[in-house]
Amino acid sequence: MISYAITDPSTLDFNHLERDLKRFSQNASMIVYRDKSNGSKHGADFVKEAKVFDFEKVIIHGDPSLAKAIGADGVHLSSLQLDEIAEAKAMHLFVVVSTHTIEELKKAEASGADMATFSPIFATPNKGEPVGLEVLGSVTSQVTIPVLALGGILTEEQIKACEIAGASGFASIRYFGE
Repeated sequence: MISYAITDPSTLDFNHLERDLKRFSQNASMIVYRDKSNGSKHGADFVKEAKVFDFEKVIIHGDPSLAKAIGADGVHLSSLQLDEIAEAKAMHLFVVVSTHTIEELKKAEASGADMATFSPIFATPNKGEPVGLEVLGSVTSQVTIPVLALGGILTEEQIKACEIAGASGFASIRYFGE
C-alpha cells in the first residue's frame, strides 16, 4: 500500500528539515513538497535532503520544469494541469495528478499519468462534500493506474477502509503532520 505524504508549511519546517523528513520517512513511502506561496524557494533543499531518506519517490508539486531542474523524481499536478501531463512525461518525470471526478481520473490515465489522487474521501477542511468509500471503490475499478485516496485520512481504520474499497494507497497532509 502506497503511503504518500503531502507536505505544506504547517508540517514542514525548513529550520528543522532533517528532523521533519525523518518523521515523514517513518510512515511515508513517497513524499511531495507543496508550498503554494513559496513553491520554488525551498524546492532544491527539500529534494536534496529528502533523497537522503528511503522514499521511493521525491516529488515537487505543480511545476514540471522545476521538478526536472532540481532532480526530483516526479511532479504532482493539480486537476487544472491535466494538459501538462504529456510535457512532464516527456521530461521523464513520474507524474501524479489530483483528481476529483471519474472524468478527470480517466483523462489523467489516458494522458499518461503514473498515479492519481482522488478526493475528498472523508470530510476535510475547505474541500467540499466528501465522496465516500463507495465512490472511491467505483472509480478505482474503472481505471488501471494506481489511485490514492485523499481527504480527511487521519486514522489507520480509514486507511484500511480505503484499501478495502480498492485504493492502491492513501495520501494525506494531516496524517503525517504530527
